[in-house]
Amino acid sequence: DLVTSRMSELRELPNVIITGDLNIVHTELDIKNWKGNHNKTAGVLDSEIAYVDRWIESGWVDVARQLTGPVQGPYTWWSYRGKAFDNDAGWRIDYHLASPAMAQRAQSVHVDRAVDYASRYSDHAPLRIIYS
Repeated sequence: DLVTSRMSELRELPNVIITGDLNIVHTELDIKNWKGNHNKTAGVLDSEIAYVDRWIESGWVDVARQLTGPVQGPYTWWSYRGKAFDNDAGWRIDYHLASPAMAQRAQSVHVDRAVDYASRYSDHAPLRIIYS
Protein backbone atom coordinates (compact mmCIF):
# COMPACT_ATOMS: atom_id res chain seq x y z
CA ASP A 1 0.00 0.00 0.00
CA LEU A 2 1.00 3.64 -0.36
CA VAL A 3 1.78 4.24 3.32
CA THR A 4 4.07 1.21 3.59
CA SER A 5 5.76 2.14 0.34
CA ARG A 6 6.43 5.70 1.50
CA MET A 7 7.66 4.44 4.87
CA SER A 8 10.15 2.20 3.05
CA GLU A 9 11.55 5.24 1.25
CA LEU A 10 11.76 7.33 4.43
CA ARG A 11 13.37 4.57 6.51
CA GLU A 12 16.52 4.88 4.40
CA LEU A 13 17.08 8.42 5.68
CA PRO A 14 19.16 8.61 8.86
CA ASN A 15 17.09 10.88 11.09
CA VAL A 16 13.41 10.21 10.52
CA ILE A 17 10.57 9.95 13.00
CA ILE A 18 6.98 9.19 12.08
CA THR A 19 4.70 10.19 14.92
CA GLY A 20 1.03 10.19 15.58
CA ASP A 21 -2.12 8.37 16.42
CA LEU A 22 -2.11 5.11 14.46
CA ASN A 23 -5.28 3.86 16.20
CA ILE A 24 -3.74 0.37 16.32
CA VAL A 25 -2.36 -1.49 19.33
CA HIS A 26 0.66 -3.60 18.51
CA THR A 27 0.70 -6.26 21.24
CA GLU A 28 -1.16 -7.42 24.34
CA LEU A 29 1.01 -5.00 26.32
CA ASP A 30 -0.58 -2.07 24.49
CA ILE A 31 -4.16 -2.46 25.73
CA LYS A 32 -5.59 -3.09 29.18
CA ASN A 33 -8.37 -5.42 27.98
CA TRP A 34 -6.78 -7.53 25.24
CA LYS A 35 -9.15 -10.50 25.58
CA GLY A 36 -12.26 -8.34 25.36
CA ASN A 37 -11.06 -6.45 22.28
CA HIS A 38 -8.72 -8.67 20.25
CA ASN A 39 -10.21 -9.41 16.82
CA LYS A 40 -13.51 -7.83 17.91
CA THR A 41 -12.75 -4.11 17.95
CA ALA A 42 -11.22 -1.77 15.38
CA GLY A 43 -7.62 -1.06 16.32
CA VAL A 44 -7.12 -4.54 17.77
CA LEU A 45 -7.75 -6.63 14.66
CA ASP A 46 -5.03 -9.00 13.46
CA SER A 47 -5.20 -7.46 9.99
CA GLU A 48 -4.43 -4.02 11.49
CA ILE A 49 -1.72 -5.31 13.81
CA ALA A 50 -0.07 -6.90 10.76
CA TYR A 51 0.63 -3.40 9.40
CA VAL A 52 2.56 -2.43 12.52
CA ASP A 53 4.35 -5.80 12.43
CA ARG A 54 5.44 -5.13 8.82
CA TRP A 55 6.76 -1.68 9.65
CA ILE A 56 8.73 -2.95 12.67
CA GLU A 57 10.04 -5.95 10.72
CA SER A 58 11.19 -3.62 7.91
CA GLY A 59 13.42 -1.72 10.33
CA TRP A 60 11.28 0.96 11.95
CA VAL A 61 11.77 1.15 15.71
CA ASP A 62 8.84 1.60 18.12
CA VAL A 63 10.77 4.03 20.29
CA ALA A 64 8.38 4.12 23.26
CA ARG A 65 8.50 0.32 23.51
CA GLN A 66 12.27 0.36 23.08
CA LEU A 67 12.58 2.72 26.05
CA THR A 68 9.95 1.20 28.35
CA GLY A 69 10.67 -2.45 27.67
CA PRO A 70 8.08 -5.22 27.94
CA VAL A 71 5.70 -3.55 30.42
CA GLN A 72 1.95 -2.98 30.24
CA GLY A 73 1.37 0.40 28.57
CA PRO A 74 2.15 3.18 28.94
CA TYR A 75 -1.25 4.06 27.52
CA THR A 76 -1.88 7.15 25.44
CA TRP A 77 -5.66 6.90 24.90
CA TRP A 78 -8.65 6.24 27.17
CA SER A 79 -12.29 5.98 26.17
CA TYR A 80 -14.64 8.64 27.48
CA ARG A 81 -17.05 5.84 28.39
CA GLY A 82 -17.20 4.33 31.83
CA LYS A 83 -14.25 4.91 34.10
CA ALA A 84 -11.55 3.97 31.60
CA PHE A 85 -9.34 6.93 32.49
CA ASP A 86 -9.81 6.57 36.24
CA ASN A 87 -9.00 2.85 36.05
CA ASP A 88 -6.15 3.36 33.56
CA ALA A 89 -7.95 1.00 31.18
CA GLY A 90 -6.26 2.48 28.15
CA TRP A 91 -4.68 1.74 24.81
CA ARG A 92 -1.19 2.56 23.53
CA ILE A 93 -2.04 3.77 20.03
CA ASP A 94 0.17 6.85 19.65
CA TYR A 95 3.65 6.17 18.36
CA HIS A 96 7.10 7.44 17.54
CA LEU A 97 8.38 5.13 14.80
CA ALA A 98 11.99 6.03 14.11
CA SER A 99 14.69 5.07 11.67
CA PRO A 100 17.33 2.92 13.42
CA ALA A 101 19.85 5.77 13.58
CA MET A 102 17.29 8.12 15.10
CA ALA A 103 16.05 5.49 17.55
CA GLN A 104 19.59 5.23 18.95
CA ARG A 105 19.32 8.89 19.90
CA ALA A 106 16.19 8.37 22.04
CA GLN A 107 16.87 9.11 25.69
CA SER A 108 13.56 9.16 27.56
CA VAL A 109 9.84 8.68 27.13
CA HIS A 110 6.94 10.25 28.98
CA VAL A 111 3.18 10.14 28.49
CA ASP A 112 1.82 13.51 29.56
CA ARG A 113 -1.29 12.07 31.25
CA ALA A 114 -3.64 14.47 33.00
CA VAL A 115 -3.76 14.17 36.79
CA ASP A 116 -7.47 13.37 36.80
CA TYR A 117 -10.47 12.97 34.51
CA ALA A 118 -11.61 16.59 34.98
CA SER A 119 -8.21 17.91 33.84
CA ARG A 120 -8.23 16.04 30.51
CA TYR A 121 -8.27 18.10 27.35
CA SER A 122 -8.51 15.11 25.01
CA ASP A 123 -9.04 11.36 25.04
CA HIS A 124 -5.34 11.15 24.10
CA ALA A 125 -2.29 12.11 26.13
CA PRO A 126 0.83 13.43 24.38
CA LEU A 127 3.66 10.94 23.93
CA ARG A 128 6.91 12.83 24.50
CA ILE A 129 10.28 11.38 23.64
CA ILE A 130 13.55 13.22 24.13
CA TYR A 131 16.21 12.64 21.45
CA SER A 132 19.86 13.75 21.69
